[in-house]
Amino acid sequence: MNGSKITPQVILNEALTLAQQSSWENFSMLLLAEKLHCDLSVIRTYYRSKDDMAEALFDQADAAMLQLAGKLDRKSLTSTECLIDCIMAWFNFLAPHKDLVKEIFAYKFEPGHFHLQAHGITRVSRTVQWFLQAAGRDHTGIKRVGDELSVTSVYLLSLAFYFVDKSEQHVKTRALLQRMLKRNSKLYHALRVISRPIRLGK
Repeated sequence: MNGSKITPQVILNEALTLAQQSSWENFSMLLLAEKLHCDLSVIRTYYRSKDDMAEALFDQADAAMLQLAGKLDRKSLTSTECLIDCIMAWFNFLAPHKDLVKEIFAYKFEPGHFHLQAHGITRVSRTVQWFLQAAGRDHTGIKRVGDELSVTSVYLLSLAFYFVDKSEQHVKTRALLQRMLKRNSKLYHALRVISRPIRLGK
């Protein structure tokens, strides 16, 4: 392949293909360059590391989720229903690469990969922020903090389940999201009632 025809997407697609043949950790950047008939320097122009490629894949999942969010009928859906649709759109975009995504997360959080773990935490936070914005959950103050913590925990727990969910269209993952968000909503309202006398200084 001529170097001028190589694009970030072409590189990422070939990297995913090679990783599926071996693993995310073990696929060779040199082999990637050979498959693309280019020098490693060409790949380095677009991606400094495998982690950059992983981030590009997750950015695409974010974009697919936001595209779906723009088509939601917000007049007939609650913010929680919108949130569930958004999280599921993120999962469904990555479904063709689910095993690789699982490997990527496992690799990020291996002992000693501190820089990757920092990137992983940043990635989760950034994606959750997009979930909240896309679902119209623009709370402020303590309510915003509580909602971020709640959605982050639900997202991570559902992500762990998603990796082993073999149901069609991941309907079991959707059901889990619905249960957890309903439970968290009840807990939030209970805490707000309990804390109201404190906030009023009674």
